[in-house]
Amino acid sequence: MIDIKNINTLCKGKFLELKEVFYRYKDKDKRWEVCSSMDSVSILIYDRDLDSIILVKQFRLPVFLKNNDGFTYELCAGLCDKDKCNIEIAREEVLEECGYDVESNRLEKITSTWASVGSSAARQEIFYVEVTQKDKVNEGGGLEDEDIEVIELKSEKVEEFIFDESIVLTPGAKLALLWWLNNKMKNEK
Repeated sequence: MIDIKNINTLCKGKFLELKEVFYRYKDKDKRWEVCSSMDSVSILIYDRDLDSIILVKQFRLPVFLKNNDGFTYELCAGLCDKDKCNIEIAREEVLEECGYDVESNRLEKITSTWASVGSSAARQEIFYVEVTQKDKVNEGGGLEDEDIEVIELKSEKVEEFIFDESIVLTPGAKLALLWWLNNKMKNEK
């Protein structure tokens, strides 16, 4: 049994809140720091006309502070910070970040996963959508303050890309790409 004794908010920002939690677990008093964050959605996009996975390349300051580069390869994604269902948020992110306008019913849920379980326990719901160039209505790139580059990854390069340790590929993207290799790419051959 876990008994939460006290939760102190240490600081609060626009997207994160740092808390200090005092609790009792297995007859011992404990303390832990928790960084509360919002849940998110991510979308694995496959463009049939290009025979390519569509990813985003983005600068991430926390990664820069660890590797002096800061650029990551990710699925199209967004925070669940709107009063909308996750599939609608996912649809909006596909348009905003990558420029494809797709109907919500074309998005297929792959799975959900938890990240940073020792600090924030952020949940991410992962979707899949197939698109064609007919769905492409703009260049994407995200909001004005985002610096998102849309990347086309040819299908024959996906497996090599997953295991390329010279780049930063997010865990959700690795999971989704492995799913795609096993469930979609395999069925094409």
